[in-house]
Amino acid sequence: KRYCSHETTTQFHIVLRTFGIYYHVLGFMMFVSKFCTIFLVLEATFFTSNVCAFSKMVKLESVFRFANIYGDHMVLQMKPFSAVVWGFGEIGQTVDVKLGGEVQTTEVVKGPEGSGVWKVTLDSRGAGGPYNITATSKVDNVMKTITLEDVLFGDVWVCSGQSNMQFTVSQAINASEASKEADNYPEIRLFTASLIESETPLYELKEVEQPWSVASSETVNGGTWKYFSAVCWFYGKNLYDQFKRPLGLVATDWGGTPVEAWSSPDALRKCNVTGNKVDNLYLLPEDESFKGPQSHSVLYNAMIHPFLNMTIYGAIWYQGEANAGAPYNYNCTFPAMIDDWRSKWFYGTDDLTDPEFPFGFVQLSANGNDSTIADGFPVIRWAQTANYGYVPNLRETNVFMAVAMDLGNASSPYGSVHPNDKQDVGYRLALAGRAVAYGDLDVYYSGPIVSDVIITAPAKSNTTWIATVKYHHESVGLGGIELRSDHGFEFYCALPGQSEITQAKIVSSDFSSVHVTGDCPHEMSVQGIRYAWYTKPCDFKKCAVYSKENDLPGPPFTWNAPVN
Repeated sequence: KRYCSHETTTQFHIVLRTFGIYYHVLGFMMFVSKFCTIFLVLEATFFTSNVCAFSKMVKLESVFRFANIYGDHMVLQMKPFSAVVWGFGEIGQTVDVKLGGEVQTTEVVKGPEGSGVWKVTLDSRGAGGPYNITATSKVDNVMKTITLEDVLFGDVWVCSGQSNMQFTVSQAINASEASKEADNYPEIRLFTASLIESETPLYELKEVEQPWSVASSETVNGGTWKYFSAVCWFYGKNLYDQFKRPLGLVATDWGGTPVEAWSSPDALRKCNVTGNKVDNLYLLPEDESFKGPQSHSVLYNAMIHPFLNMTIYGAIWYQGEANAGAPYNYNCTFPAMIDDWRSKWFYGTDDLTDPEFPFGFVQLSANGNDSTIADGFPVIRWAQTANYGYVPNLRETNVFMAVAMDLGNASSPYGSVHPNDKQDVGYRLALAGRAVAYGDLDVYYSGPIVSDVIITAPAKSNTTWIATVKYHHESVGLGGIELRSDHGFEFYCALPGQSEITQAKIVSSDFSSVHVTGDCPHEMSVQGIRYAWYTKPCDFKKCAVYSKENDLPGPPFTWNAPVN
């Protein structure tokens, strides 16, 4: 019966006028009355579905608006890049877009599903504002003007991943204080996409959770798992404190989702990923409620693809927990996703987004309270670096990370897989972003990074093996290494056909080296060494190796080394 409402009657009126059918109003109403009588019997007929579809098409062609990724209070990408602005209009009409004294003219062309689409590239501008951007075009032969108000130019960062990125400021430690601080950052602007999946790429977001908003105690405090992303916020806040330029932070994330859901079919093909769904999902009991879509590409289609026409500066990522149940292809799927996003954003913005735009990620934090479990988490941490142990590297160029394995909280009210210290995560990620994404050469942005391992066999009179772990001087900073524990290192012991992992104890250190000792059983020999290779490798900020200069932990690593 809902199809015979006044709204539908009006839509039929529009359709008949479109076909050039003119009629007396009374005759039209008699037609509708007869139609509804038949329709109530044949609700699901082909005719009804197609009339509704055509009515939708007519409505789309008669709309003139900006795409919903734009809005008042937004940030557009500043120079040296140029911002893209696009929207919908009546096919064949011209659109004039005005910003200050600049006017860009374009034409509305046929887009997806018969809709009319227009797009312009603005001249590049330095950081600042506010500006108003107006667009003018004809709709049904009537000139119409639409406006974006209070627009700033700065850097636009996309924040994506699963629940630890979706985790909001209101859930973080000291949430009240963090929320109040947001009132001091009116040049940071926030946008949050709704949770939507799609089997096909969407040209525009279906829904918006949080339209562009000025950062404030209210706009960062939209409720648990709603908005705004804590990691995204603290990352942006720390960048702003350093550079004092406007920032647009776009949160598009969904808890309990694997990397395959965020990857395009092109990216998955590079890693020989088959099927259409991830089955080996890693879930703890407390994380069951966060199980998001598992099908391949459905979040790329719905929550990434709609942004590909927007010029951005970079992206940050917090994900991997959902892939820990089957982690061994992540060293391909994650770098392939980065490559693919870069390529598609470059293409989608007509070559205006950097094809090697900076990409930051959070290395997985701790989980649980058992320091003896080595499941998929350490494998994912290693794979996040494309098996290098550090970034940037030859496979992951212009990539940076925050080590978070020492920031776990087994008593987090949101489950141990969701540690609530997101302030340190954002700080560490911004520190790395300053160096890699912005070229700040004066910042020490990582903990100690291994440069070499020397393993010495025991003398005939004993069974103790010695390993000297050397770290890059530039990664330990001016203060050198700080030891906070004597454990965390392990030896790979092996004989042909058998192997075993044994503990190795730190016995001494110097400015940039650590010396560890341990035994191998059954006349086995040491074939390598690993560090922090556990789901929860240490207590809060109590892993073994840190840099005194910046209070950052050395990342986990595994190393096969020859024996002296």
